[in-house]
Amino acid sequence: MPVGADVDIVTARQKGRELAAQCGLSSTDLAVVATAISELARNIVRYAVRGEIVLRRVENGTKRGIEVVATDDGPGISDVPLAMQDGYSTSGGLGLGLPGVRRLMDEFDIVSRFGKGTTVTVKKWRR
Repeated sequence: MPVGADVDIVTARQKGRELAAQCGLSSTDLAVVATAISELARNIVRYAVRGEIVLRRVENGTKRGIEVVATDDGPGISDVPLAMQDGYSTSGGLGLGLPGVRRLMDEFDIVSRFGKGTTVTVKKWRR
């Protein structure tokens, strides 16, 4: 789903929560997934102006869960390790977005090319 405005953040959260419920995640994990999606979508709106959130069910053997892929063609992140540190922010925020998403989700991967864009892939598995 395209992300380019605050209303898209709300829509992405809702759709992610619905898919996570279909995957059998707990009510606590539904909130966790929605929070992670909100942070990723907000980063797209704030830093890249527009991008995309892709939601899908995933299975790995007996594990089932949800995968969230947030992609943009924005400015990219010049120093990913620095951006992953709590408290680092280029926008004057608290700097908890990406590190918080990493803590909330079971799997986290980020690929960013400065001047080319960023892709963050996260997964939450049913317990």
